[in-house]
Amino acid sequence: MAKYMLKKVLMLVLTLLAVSFVVFAAFSILPGDPALQKLGTEATPEKLEALREEMGLNAPFFVRYGKWLLGMLTFDFGKSYSYSMSVTDLIGDKIFINFTMSALALVIVCAVSIPLGIYTAKRVGGVVDKIFIVINQLFMSVPPFLLGLLLTFVFGLTFRLFTPGGYIDYHDNFIGFVGYLICPAIAIALPKCAMCIRLLKANILEEAKKDYARTAYSRGNSTTSMLYRHILQNAIMPTITFIGMVVADMIASGIIIEQVFGIPGLGRSLLSAISTRDYPVVMAIVMLIAAGIVIISTVTDLIYAWVDPRVRVTGESE
Repeated sequence: MAKYMLKKVLMLVLTLLAVSFVVFAAFSILPGDPALQKLGTEATPEKLEALREEMGLNAPFFVRYGKWLLGMLTFDFGKSYSYSMSVTDLIGDKIFINFTMSALALVIVCAVSIPLGIYTAKRVGGVVDKIFIVINQLFMSVPPFLLGLLLTFVFGLTFRLFTPGGYIDYHDNFIGFVGYLICPAIAIALPKCAMCIRLLKANILEEAKKDYARTAYSRGNSTTSMLYRHILQNAIMPTITFIGMVVADMIASGIIIEQVFGIPGLGRSLLSAISTRDYPVVMAIVMLIAAGIVIISTVTDLIYAWVDPRVRVTGESE
């Protein structure tokens, strides 16, 4: 297991290095002069040149990339062009907001989809299963932002369980902050729950048809015992991979959901920075999102190997 983990961590580091290079190179070749944008078109050439030197824009590409990479390792993403303040200070609180919202959505996905996937598989063809099929199709076809609007109308405007747009800062009231994020998390999680339930149910039914399951059943194991002791371990493997992909998608979905619920997260900062060409902020957010996705993928692989030893044996032999 240690060798497999070391290999995955090494691949994680190399992937992050490659992503950082692509991100920095992409924003370096974009048109526009940050110094000119900051000083305005009336600025003298001398002032523009002095500001470019101060901002480090005159340095060679690899010098600028190396400085940015070393700073990023200490969570120093440079200074914002628009606000003349540290990018880390500018987006630090917003990272926690998105992390909390994504964590809540993940808890909902796991807590809802795994039990319901098992339940519907045990009662396949029944009335409950047919009802869940209809509900699954409905939630799979509805985008998260529309669910967000519906949740806002039902729970915010109708039942008044929260104030739409009345975001609560976690510094002021952490319980209220978490409570406000529950509806956004549900909007993100419900389509993923529907997909996960369908996938897990299909995997359980497929595994139940295999010879090892029939053999276990013929030896006197009950349906419940066979499910939990033999089938579920194999059936849940693709679900683990899917949940890892879902978490990555939650990060992107959260950017849209923020706009629906008026949450001052990374999405709002990203859109604002793009509109003002505040490249240090954009690069930092893009890099953080990319790093989150790569790290989640690596953690998913490690969990996969922990659940199924055959995976790490194959990985170590490659």
